[in-house]
Amino acid sequence: MLDDQLAAYDEMRARCPVAHSDYLGWSLFRHDDVSRVLADHETFSNAVAARLTVPNGMDPPEHTEYRRINDRYFTPELMDWFEPTCREVAVRLVEALPRDGVTEFAAELAEIYALRVQSAFLGWPAELEEPLRRWTRRNHEATLTRDGEAISRVAIEFDGYIRELLAVRREAGPAAPHDLTTRLLDERVWDRLMTDEELVSLLRNWTVGELSTIAASVGILAHFLARRPDVQQRLRDTPSLIPAANDEILRIHAPLIANRRITTQPVEVGGRRLAGGDRVTVIWASANRDEAVFGVPDEFRLDRDPTTNVRYGAGIHVCPGAPLARLELRVLVEELLARTSHVALAPGAVPVRATHPAGGFASLPPTIT
Repeated sequence: MLDDQLAAYDEMRARCPVAHSDYLGWSLFRHDDVSRVLADHETFSNAVAARLTVPNGMDPPEHTEYRRINDRYFTPELMDWFEPTCREVAVRLVEALPRDGVTEFAAELAEIYALRVQSAFLGWPAELEEPLRRWTRRNHEATLTRDGEAISRVAIEFDGYIRELLAVRREAGPAAPHDLTTRLLDERVWDRLMTDEELVSLLRNWTVGELSTIAASVGILAHFLARRPDVQQRLRDTPSLIPAANDEILRIHAPLIANRRITTQPVEVGGRRLAGGDRVTVIWASANRDEAVFGVPDEFRLDRDPTTNVRYGAGIHVCPGAPLARLELRVLVEELLARTSHVALAPGAVPVRATHPAGGFASLPPTIT
């Protein structure tokens, strides 16, 4: 699985679609089984983390209250407001890429773009970019090894960054920057102000998911377009197809591999009997390649039913940041194609796939003209 996740998941989906391991608990590989879990939040709880996780690690009624606050920050109006800033970040990075030579997309574009658009969206200072970049890598390493002490250290480090940002804004009072992080300080739940612990958890949820998945998505999109000059040209000619193309490419090659659940009662899934309290891992990267729903998994098609794509989840826990992610990826692909004439894989260069639990590429060396 560590060598080639997608091939391993394709094989498991056919041979053992509900599998058990000490590492992941019960893993679900089929689209139908994953969709069932997403629709039944009462049997398959999201409250899997030991620490407060706002709002994705909650179930109703807590989830309902915190999700109400969360969703205020991903409205169409806010996306329209942020698009010019997002585009400015994309333009600068694309223009800075070397032409007629090999460039390292993972490090020189994908990671930096994810950091800069997230910081711009939340109003965070530029000097936080490099510490967050290093933190993202340590977080991935700790998650892969499941080193409890390392996970705790990186969590405490990230929380420290957020607490400092909140403290600076409180101390500034009326002079605090008019950004979304400052706006969060006035949010109320259950008729009271949100606590710092809740605010830190909410911002951690936004940032941790955003940085890794956007960076992975940029690499996946660039790799696909480099391998498929026909699709690349089609999107150059008809940019309005880019949103649907992005979703389809990320269906084929998932940037986010899996999410966790825990059963609240005994239940049967795919012929397997699960006990109450069992850990469940829904494998997005497999469900979105299920032949029973999508036919040939690697076939690129723009006429698919978008409701079958679980790239951003489904049900009450559907990804709250999906509007922002779609905006960021659309804008980047638009600018990449508008400001280049050709993107291709560098001759002899071999992209290096990211390893579980990450998707995408650890190294991606295309050429740009």
